[in-house]
Amino acid sequence: MTLPRYFIDTHCHFDFPPFVHDAQQSIAQAAAHGVRQIIVPAISADRFALVSELAASHPALFAALGLHPLFIDRHDDAALAALADRLRQPDPKCVAVGEIGLDLYMENPRFERQKALLAAQFHLAKQANLPVILHSRRTHDPLAAMLRQHKLPATGVVHGFAGSQSQAEAFIKLGYAIGVGGTITYERAQKTRRTFAALPLSSLLLETDAPDMPLAGYQGQPNRPERAALTFEVLCQLRSEPAEEIAAALNANTRRIFNLPLLADQSEKAM
Repeated sequence: MTLPRYFIDTHCHFDFPPFVHDAQQSIAQAAAHGVRQIIVPAISADRFALVSELAASHPALFAALGLHPLFIDRHDDAALAALADRLRQPDPKCVAVGEIGLDLYMENPRFERQKALLAAQFHLAKQANLPVILHSRRTHDPLAAMLRQHKLPATGVVHGFAGSQSQAEAFIKLGYAIGVGGTITYERAQKTRRTFAALPLSSLLLETDAPDMPLAGYQGQPNRPERAALTFEVLCQLRSEPAEEIAAALNANTRRIFNLPLLADQSEKAM
């Protein structure tokens, strides 16, 4: 018997409104649309406790801890020490180091500081043997160069990808997955849509970046984890494989990278 399809949102900032003050209802609403597991990446040290608490309190949620490059001015030596301390503490619900990475889109990016901070977090990820969740805007080539240099054993995902097919393939060659988000729901995003139609299915993960990155038709509204199901529908339109094969691959890829547990009503055979 074929078991019901389900989805994993590999990137949702559940520690922010509109989710954090209504966590149980938001989890139930996501599950009603088939999104039954959610990874919550932190952005700064002052969010670590809340992200960890959410993951500990809700079976559907999993934590990632990291220092986001957009908030580089917040990330002092104490923040890095706090991350190191957290990662030294065994926590089965902490499945990645993230959201970390590089960003050249913002004003005054302090890029050398970004790179130094990222290198330090790569070191911590190696020590903890955890994958990384990578942010990259206008930085795909320097990020790939740093990944080649640091050779992380657990690899990870480049999230919210909107670069070229050749840039995606460079990350895949290094062992990294590529995050499929709401960008593909926009007809005008032809380059990104062609890229996700062509990349190997074994390298794709599903994500929302909620409450950011609204899907087409939902502009001006907070994004939500259940809309991963809508992104999945568009991905199925772009690709040639059957929908069940795509769903199974996305889940298998996610469990492989982040070591997520199977749901109680799922089996390896069904996935």
